[in-house]
Amino acid sequence: MRISVLTLFFCHFIFAQTQYPKDYFSPPLDIPMQLSGNFGELRPNHFHAGFDLKTNQREGLNVYAIADGYVSRIKISTFGNGKCIYITHPNGYTSVYGHLQTPLGIIQEYVQKAHYKEKAFEIEMFLKPDELPVTKGQLIALSGNTGSSEGPHLHFEIRDSKTEFVINPMFFGFDKNIKDTKKPTISSIFVYPLGNTTVNQSKLPLLLNLSLQKDGTYLASKVKANGKIGFGINAVDFDDVSGNRNGVFNVSTFFNGNQNYNYQFNTYSFDEMRYINAFIDYPRYKKNSQRIQKLFMKTPYNLSIIKTDSLRGIIPVEPNLASSYRIEVSDYFGNLNSVTVPIEYDIETPIVNEEPNTSKYFIHANKDSNFEKDNMSVFFPARTFYDDFDMNFDVKNNRIYIHEDVIPVHSNFTITIKDSTYTEAERDKLFIARISGNSKSYYGTIRNKDVFTAKSKMLGQYGLVLDTVAPVIKIAKPIEGKWISDVKAIQFTIGDSLSGIKSYNGYLNGNWILFEYDNKTRKITHKFEDALVAEGPNDLKIEVVDNVGNSAIFETHFFRSQQK
Repeated sequence: MRISVLTLFFCHFIFAQTQYPKDYFSPPLDIPMQLSGNFGELRPNHFHAGFDLKTNQREGLNVYAIADGYVSRIKISTFGNGKCIYITHPNGYTSVYGHLQTPLGIIQEYVQKAHYKEKAFEIEMFLKPDELPVTKGQLIALSGNTGSSEGPHLHFEIRDSKTEFVINPMFFGFDKNIKDTKKPTISSIFVYPLGNTTVNQSKLPLLLNLSLQKDGTYLASKVKANGKIGFGINAVDFDDVSGNRNGVFNVSTFFNGNQNYNYQFNTYSFDEMRYINAFIDYPRYKKNSQRIQKLFMKTPYNLSIIKTDSLRGIIPVEPNLASSYRIEVSDYFGNLNSVTVPIEYDIETPIVNEEPNTSKYFIHANKDSNFEKDNMSVFFPARTFYDDFDMNFDVKNNRIYIHEDVIPVHSNFTITIKDSTYTEAERDKLFIARISGNSKSYYGTIRNKDVFTAKSKMLGQYGLVLDTVAPVIKIAKPIEGKWISDVKAIQFTIGDSLSGIKSYNGYLNGNWILFEYDNKTRKITHKFEDALVAEGPNDLKIEVVDNVGNSAIFETHFFRSQQK
């Protein structure tokens, strides 16, 4: 455990001591800066790494380099940040521009050559300083909605070029582009009995009532407990313009006036992202889609934004001592909201008890665990989980039941299934799937004769699934034997009902051509501006392969004139 996590965080804004350049960078868009997502916002399995900037609900806005530098990395992906450009600046920072519709100018020419060299849509390139230099304010791309974006916007980050740590863009002077006079909103507070503690006659977490005080702060209902407890909050922030529910910047807690827990969304590494599942009340999130930010660590974990005392934010409620607990929530601009919780010791008979435990299996988080039954097993390396817990495990009806997805998993565990049912030929078409209702999700499967293995980071039901069905290829508008001289692009829908698509390729007159894939619509598109089409007759072939090797081929021919 790192000392920093066990050392009391006294300075409220300690990270502001780092002298970040305030006037070095200019905005990446030429419209007023409005946030649809801020730095540190809580997302599935990660903290948000930058700003999501609104683009007037449309694509195609100009995106500019925020300072001199060079394009150091380009990544084109069907998921994540989609089409993404990285610019390294001479002052030690790198700016990132994601979900782009398309790069522009010499950057797009470079990308296009790479597509055809690699014969792939998904590519990643790392460039040298002299390959693609850019100047401050240079037009580099158009904004878009590519990758895992849920609507048109620009994802924008600033990173430390050496460490790759992401840094809150507010520190670089972008706060002057955003107006925020509103306090964060604390919508709910929960108290957690830890160990054998009873809180307000409950062994389960409780929602506390909040009442607004004359000074604008909140007072929670009294907590009566007889042991160790912890707290959690649901808090969001609003600015004056966007109307979006953004994440809070800073949370500090005080027990009897002494600060005992703090986190501030300033800078962190990508290696820390998955700790969000320990940071929140994961079971409540999976059951109710509500992200409660826990203000204590039951078991220590290395999330650098958290600073706490030796008790890790846990509150000991002792006899003959009335106590006070205060939570302060603030945004980057210093707007602050707080709630006070009176605490007293009281021995009460619990009315609400924990659910009885019927599990025969127990997970020690810091030790390896292996469970096996019949022809199936699961292996958990040490530190796969954050906390110890009782695990439900079983094998029946050709499925392995590995608890349920209410326990956060930090790193991969391994599922092994030995098959004695299928033929040798059928085994080539088998994969391990996570099964939820009628849904079967493919997991990368390795086969060694009759033994299949796969890795996962999600608990649930798994089993072998046979996939002998080829993918589907559908053309948006038939072109067989037609002249399509005025058509700018050709589009297909591709899909696979079981194992999912592994690869797709398009060939024009025997030569590979670029088709861009949109995972949200499952469409692939070729733009004729590539100028690879022949004068007159053309033969087009599309080949799609799924994850177990089933393939589908679509062939057609058309006519096109290049004469204007």
